[in-house]
Amino acid sequence: MAELIRSFISIDITDENLLGKITSIQSTLKETGGDLKLVEPENLHLTLRFLGEIPRSLLEEVCKEISNIKFKPFKLKFKGLGVFPSLSRINVVWVGVSEGEKEVKEVAEKVNAALRRLGFPSDKKGFSPHLTIARVKSSRGKDKIAEFVRRFNDYEVGLFTVTSIRVKKSILMPKGPQYSTIMEISAST
Repeated sequence: MAELIRSFISIDITDENLLGKITSIQSTLKETGGDLKLVEPENLHLTLRFLGEIPRSLLEEVCKEISNIKFKPFKLKFKGLGVFPSLSRINVVWVGVSEGEKEVKEVAEKVNAALRRLGFPSDKKGFSPHLTIARVKSSRGKDKIAEFVRRFNDYEVGLFTVTSIRVKKSILMPKGPQYSTIMEISAST
């Protein structure tokens, strides 16, 4: 049986200043007492497309197709907190994108077009650019989490210049996922 590799395509957050601001928000979020699993700073990324568990041979084809994507560097401004699916049923806490949304959506569409050529179906949920910072494990403290998110609804987190996209491998571990980069595609200047 073919080895399956859990994989996705992302924009990794590598700017130390931005990472510092996000970890500060995460620390304050943790103080709400909610039952949260914070995303580790080294794992913070904006997912362009989750591929799931796919055979190594298909992943190699994905890398070949994705390597042809052309895009110029662009700025993303992260602003405001939000949740999925709703404030009354919080599963994920995220930071939103207030600038660069058009550019990141264009890159995501190029990724999806490349994947469609390989037979991947279109993403039914559509693409909503966000940066997951925490996952909620139970209903404990959800009211305080919702209050925190409302309070930081307009909070300016920071700017980040996107200079590459990455094909990533994800290994699920008891302490949380371990990500490694399979391939990086740099922006053309």
